[in-house]
Amino acid sequence: MPMLRIEEPHDDATLGDWRYVHNEIVPADPLSLDDVRERVTRHHLEVAYLGGVLVGCSTVRPPKDGTAVVIARVLPAHLGQGFGERLYERGLERARRLGAEVIETIVLGTNTDGLEFACKRGFVEVDRYVADVDETWHTLRLA
Repeated sequence: MPMLRIEEPHDDATLGDWRYVHNEIVPADPLSLDDVRERVTRHHLEVAYLGGVLVGCSTVRPPKDGTAVVIARVLPAHLGQGFGERLYERGLERARRLGAEVIETIVLGTNTDGLEFACKRGFVEVDRYVADVDETWHTLRLA
């Protein structure tokens, strides 16, 4: 059975994989490869593979005023297999090592699986906003 491999994107191919997962899960906010190249300079990004198959990605935004943002994304075909949990746990650990006192996540309102995932792990909504594209974004904080 293939093992889950999680790594930092290190070239255009793996940055492209991170981008693919992001754009599949967050179609309201598509990113270009250049956007991801810039993002990796500010945030900690990871991609997850089961064998050679792309299954998900994650983002940790370093703490600002003590608050870090941890986001785990899993492609629909791979939900319910524990991959999101692994990505989330790694992100949570990284955020805490970076000095986070508070952990938040941001979930697109149409991503009901993501909202359910966050709520089951103790996140509660602290804010929501509507973007230019009429999509509702939820900011949740780990209680």
